[in-house]
Amino acid sequence: MEAGMTRQQAWDLLREYNQEPFHLQHALTVEAVMRWYANELGYGEDADFWALCGLLHDVDFERWPDQHCVKAAELLPAAGASEALTHAVCSHAYGLCSDVEPEHEMEKVLFAADELTGLIGAAAKMRPSKSCTDMELSSLKKKFKDKKFAAGCSRDVIREGAERLGWELDTLMDRTLQAMRASEADIQNAMAAL
Repeated sequence: MEAGMTRQQAWDLLREYNQEPFHLQHALTVEAVMRWYANELGYGEDADFWALCGLLHDVDFERWPDQHCVKAAELLPAAGASEALTHAVCSHAYGLCSDVEPEHEMEKVLFAADELTGLIGAAAKMRPSKSCTDMELSSLKKKFKDKKFAAGCSRDVIREGAERLGWELDTLMDRTLQAMRASEADIQNAMAAL
């Protein structure tokens, strides 16, 4: 799949509209998780495309939270992003602030994993290690069931994401946790270099 832009162009676009370290770390996390999933699910030749969709999925959120995905639909094509990349980014918030439905498996993964990475990240911060590398699935499931914990992470979206993929919720949680474990050190290094 064609992105219409390089990783550097995508990063520059993200940085133009995002300064908060939290948002930048989330973008890098979802980028890494999407690359992991592309390779895991047999889409290795499209891993760069999957990753760019993850990197840019919230490009408009920091500056225009009330127009999330609406502004992205303007910003991305203006920056040279392909129609496929723009569609994927806008589909990740389907039913929340976008009427662009996830169609491709990649879009369904982005829809499902975006919210879940936030929950895993919040759970990691509560651990003595401040890391997800030593987090067990059972621990994550407890945090998922605790509605007061990371209340901003929609459990309904995560459940719907698993359903759209035809996966058990445990499968989605386990795979996303594996993806975040695999990329945590690289993301910490990238954040330290900012």
